[in-house]
Amino acid sequence: MKLKIHIPRFNPIGNAAAIAGEHAIASHTLPVAASEIGADTGMVPARQKWLKAMKGILPIYVLTHLIFFAFTYFVTLFLLPNFAANSLPLRTLLMVWNRWDSSQFTAIATGGYAQWWQTAFFPLFPLAIWSLHGIIHDPLVAGLIIANVAGFGMLVVLYRLIEEDFGGELAARSVLYYALFPTAFFFAASYNESLFITFALLSLYQMRRGRWWLAGICGLIAGLTRSSGLLLLLPFCYEYLRQKGFKLSAVRFNVLAGGAIPLATGSFMLYCFVRFHDALAFSHAQAVWHRTLDFPFWSIIHTALLFFRLEPLSFHAPHNAIDLLLVLFIITLGVLCCVGPWKFSKQERAYVVYSAVFILFGILWPTQDYSPLHAFPRYLLEATPVFIPLARLLHKNVQSQLYFLVISTALLSFLLLQFLTGHWVI
Repeated sequence: MKLKIHIPRFNPIGNAAAIAGEHAIASHTLPVAASEIGADTGMVPARQKWLKAMKGILPIYVLTHLIFFAFTYFVTLFLLPNFAANSLPLRTLLMVWNRWDSSQFTAIATGGYAQWWQTAFFPLFPLAIWSLHGIIHDPLVAGLIIANVAGFGMLVVLYRLIEEDFGGELAARSVLYYALFPTAFFFAASYNESLFITFALLSLYQMRRGRWWLAGICGLIAGLTRSSGLLLLLPFCYEYLRQKGFKLSAVRFNVLAGGAIPLATGSFMLYCFVRFHDALAFSHAQAVWHRTLDFPFWSIIHTALLFFRLEPLSFHAPHNAIDLLLVLFIITLGVLCCVGPWKFSKQERAYVVYSAVFILFGILWPTQDYSPLHAFPRYLLEATPVFIPLARLLHKNVQSQLYFLVISTALLSFLLLQFLTGHWVI
C-alpha cells in the first residue's frame, strides 16, 4: 500500500479540518480499498472522528447560513415600494422561504395525501414535519428546522466519507465546493434534498466500511424520502461484490441487507395501490408537471436547440442558459470521475456507480415545454461524489479555486434571491 504525504502550500478554506501536514491517501495509487485499511483501526475513537468532522464543516455551514440569512433580511427591499413608510411583519422572514414545493410538503404533512398526484413527494419528509409540527405548531418552521439540521448532518457525513477514503484536506475542499454550489440553498429550504442526501451518503459510507445491514437500513430511509433512493441498490451490489472479489462463492447471508433498499419503494407502492388503486401513482404523477420519460441526454440537446430558437430576453431563454450550464458542469464532473489523474481507482468505483446512476436518473424525466431541464440542477445534487474530482482538479491551482468560488457564490446568490422573491428558479 502506497501512501503520499501532502503538505498543502495554500488552504483557501482556513478551517480546522484542513490541517497542514495531514497524511492524505492518494487514491490512484491505492492497490486496496480504503475501507480495507479502514477507519476502525482503533487508533482514534470513532466519536472523535465524527467530532472532528463536525468542527471541520462548521465554518462552512455557518458561512453559507450567514449568506442565506443576509439575503433573507435584505430581500424585504424587493418586497416594499421605494421609500415606503410601512414595514413588513417579522414573519415575512419565514414566509419568503415558503416557496414552490415547500407548500406541497406542508400540505401533505397537515392533510395527508389528499390527491393522487401528491404521491410524487415521498412520505418521510412530510412525516417528519408532521411529527415536529405537534411540538412547535408551525409546519413551515418544522420543515425548515428538519432541512437545516439534516443539511448539517449531510455535510458531516460527506466530510467523514471523503476523509476516510482520501484524507481531510480533500474532504474540506469538497464540502466547501458542494456547499457553495449554485443550487445548494435548497438544503436550507423546506425541501427533502438534505434529508435524502444525508441518508444516501450514510448508506454509501456504510457500504465502504462493509457494514451491510447499516447500509441497507440507511438506504431504506433514503428510499422513503425520494424515489431515487431505489438507485442505491446498484452501488450496494457493486461494492458488495467488489469486497468479495467478485466471487459468487464468497457471497454470504448479509447480501440480503440490500433488499431493504427496494423495500422502501415497494411499501410506498403498496400504499399508493391501497389509497389510489394505482401502485405507480408516484410515477404517473410526473405528468402533472409535464414530465415524461425520454432518452438520456436528449433533454440537453433539446435545451441547447431551444436556446437559439427563443427570443434572447424571453422568460425561458435565461433559465435554459443557467440550467444547461449547471447540468453540463455536473456531467463534466461525472466524466472526470472516470478519466485523468483525478479519476477514482478500481477500489473506489462505488463512487463512480453512485454518481452515474443519479446523473442518468436525474436527466431521464425532462419537462415537455420550453424548459426541458428545469429543476435538473437541483436533482443532480444527489450525485454528490462528483465534487471529489473537482477538489482534486483545483487542488494545486489557487487561481482556479478563486474563480470557481467567486462564480459559484455569485450564481448561488442570484438564484437564492430569485427563490426568496417568489420567482421561478430552476
